[in-house]
Amino acid sequence: MLDYLSERVSFCPRVIGEIGEFEGHFVRLVTYLPGVPLAEITPHTPGLLHDLGQKIGQLSRALADFDHPAVHRDFHWDLANGNRVVNEYAPLIEDAELRALVLKCRFEPATELRRSVIHGDANDYNVLVDPESMTVSGLIDFGDMVYSYTVSDLAIAVAYVVLGEGDPRDVIAGYRSEFGLLEEEKEALWPLVRLRLAMSVCIAAHQIRQQPENEYLGISQKAIEKTLPRIFTDEYTD
Repeated sequence: MLDYLSERVSFCPRVIGEIGEFEGHFVRLVTYLPGVPLAEITPHTPGLLHDLGQKIGQLSRALADFDHPAVHRDFHWDLANGNRVVNEYAPLIEDAELRALVLKCRFEPATELRRSVIHGDANDYNVLVDPESMTVSGLIDFGDMVYSYTVSDLAIAVAYVVLGEGDPRDVIAGYRSEFGLLEEEKEALWPLVRLRLAMSVCIAAHQIRQQPENEYLGISQKAIEKTLPRIFTDEYTD
């Protein structure tokens, strides 16, 4: 996938070569992308968020004709599996009010959504920003790539933007300037944003039980608990 994208977009790493195994892990060498994680940039200006949407839209356009057998997999972060994840792990959420809210996030599209290969994890730590130009300089961590709803990459990016102070409409406008949304995708976008955040709560509840010492697992949870009730009433799509 990275080899394919290297000829089509400029903001993704390029694979230089394979090193082999190192301490039990398979290692590849990729190019370095300069920048600061979006999570560490404040404020999230309209121009920056519009550029984020443009980059995600360019990625969707580049991947529209890409396929590979390995991306057709059953993956727990796949939004198409969101209802199953919520049903399985929501009982692990200790806060009863949050658990009830998460269960309300389950969503089944009214019609079949367009599918393609997606990055799958455009969260604010995987998006790199040039702090001088305030534009997106890179997208990293392709470990969650999967064949799924095409609109998922936009929904995931928006899900993490709403946890901050930026306006997700800027991301959506940027995306649509590069890659058009179908009517059924417009209708599904906001429910998929909520579903992504609900999945994050559920999977974190499961993983924290497995690794209680891992602080990273809870990095977004407080923000999600604060934001999820609000975005049940706020709609940002036309």
